[in-house]
Amino acid sequence: MPTTQQLQEFTQQVRRDIVRMVHAVNSGHPGGSLGCAEFFTCLYQEIMDYSTDFSMDGKNEDLFFLSNGHISPVYYSVLARSGFFPVAELDTFRKLDSRLQGHPTTHEHLPGIRIASGSLGQGMSVAIGAAQAKKLDGDNKTVYSLHGDGELQEGQIWEAVMYAAAKKVDNLISTVDVNEKQIDGSTDEVLAMGSLKAKFEAFGWDVVEIAEGNNVEAVLAGMAEAKSRTGNGKPVCVLLRTEMGNGVDFMMHTHAWHGKAPNDEQLEIALAQNPETLGDY
Repeated sequence: MPTTQQLQEFTQQVRRDIVRMVHAVNSGHPGGSLGCAEFFTCLYQEIMDYSTDFSMDGKNEDLFFLSNGHISPVYYSVLARSGFFPVAELDTFRKLDSRLQGHPTTHEHLPGIRIASGSLGQGMSVAIGAAQAKKLDGDNKTVYSLHGDGELQEGQIWEAVMYAAAKKVDNLISTVDVNEKQIDGSTDEVLAMGSLKAKFEAFGWDVVEIAEGNNVEAVLAGMAEAKSRTGNGKPVCVLLRTEMGNGVDFMMHTHAWHGKAPNDEQLEIALAQNPETLGDY
């Protein structure tokens, strides 16, 4: 079991990976990736029960589905550093013939990737199907998914939310990255959604809130609480409050870095704020 310090050091290295990957090809989405670095670190280093001997059927192991696929840099970094594929392969991000496409895809057969998630709004439907399949198979493992708060403006999400509650899909934990920002501005400015907690509860879900989504101890405690609520007839929603661009000061408190790469000077500033801990690729 990793210590808090080890999780923080892992997260710091993941941040380095993110900014270096996006800078190298002048393309990608660093903001949301940085904001979710603690969540992915905790998920793959502590929370989930999985095998790096990857198979698509995923039997007898926890499953994760990334719905907001544009934050692929954080996903790829954590998968590589958790042993799914060589860390050196991060250097191929978004390049021709790479398995690490800008949005995760499956036809490249990259270990750890179970669905293509370039189009927003679809991941919860897939996660629900996987959770129901586990129930039919007598598999007691848990299905996890991650969604952006701006992504909840997609109608398919709410059809899936309604279905999961009606069918008592209680082996599902769907986390929403609540950073209150999307590509065109704040979520309130683009399309205000009111209280997400009230909405999910009204649809019949159990809701856990993590107020400090960029604190590894808070993430671990909140996700443990979410896991304790599974198996009780309701799907579980985690509202994870994060800061877009967390850990790189000039990327924080703005939506500007949702899909913008740092230049050479900005990269060096970002790396200086996140010293190397596990070794760059």
